[in-house]
Amino acid sequence: MKRREFLKYASSVAIVLANGNILTAAELTQQEWLKKKVTLRFVVASDGHYGQPDTAYEKYFETLVTSINAAHSKNPFAFCMINGDIIHDDKMHYPAAKNALDKLKPTYYVSQGNHDHVTPQEWESIWSMPVNVDFSLNENTFLIAATSDEKGTYLCPDVNWMASRLEQHQQQKNIFIFIHINPGKQTKNAVDCPALFDVFAKYKNIKAVFNGHDHDEEGIKMKNEIPFIFDAHFGGNWGTTYRGFRVVELMADNSILTYIMNPLEKINEITLQSFL
Repeated sequence: MKRREFLKYASSVAIVLANGNILTAAELTQQEWLKKKVTLRFVVASDGHYGQPDTAYEKYFETLVTSINAAHSKNPFAFCMINGDIIHDDKMHYPAAKNALDKLKPTYYVSQGNHDHVTPQEWESIWSMPVNVDFSLNENTFLIAATSDEKGTYLCPDVNWMASRLEQHQQQKNIFIFIHINPGKQTKNAVDCPALFDVFAKYKNIKAVFNGHDHDEEGIKMKNEIPFIFDAHFGGNWGTTYRGFRVVELMADNSILTYIMNPLEKINEITLQSFL
């Protein structure tokens, strides 16, 4: 990459430091930037709202699946995370929504949002995974937790479950957490979960928390040196003007490069730099 091309590319990239300060990627040398190597790549999408009246929900799901599959064929994802509000209130929509998501080429996981109105038992029957689940890929562990119930109540994640899994995986290099509703009262639709943050404070290997729910949030909010990363929405009747998904790339130096696909164009590219 020529220096002029590098500067044009880097000018749109931000580096969010552990203390919340933000630099531009252009402040890195070209050599520092180009030596970054991707070790893990995954995709996050949320808020499809299959079945919401007066929305083109079938088209939204088809566009998401087609776009992710196209990106996966060029540069494979380790997995895809659908982070809540898969359907819109009525559980009769689950078979069709699942059938649409089953066309994803990467392995996919799901979390329960406030519009996913089923019991934990029904959820596991539909998706063949519990509402709270964890898995690991090499030195990285991923925790998925429900933030609602069959009535659509806004909830904090199960703190005891989260604490037990964080303790179990305390030797892992990185932990990534997926929960639909933001737990830090950082948005107008968030909840306040101080007990969860007391637990988080004990584990310095929490790399990032991914939230959906707020369709108009597409960036990163820092709290207690933890980045909370939003991906807007891929369905529904409100939010950002585009409907897309977020790509996350973990680098060999343990920094994170992440950007939104809307769904064909790359936007809002950000790098999270680790100094651990």
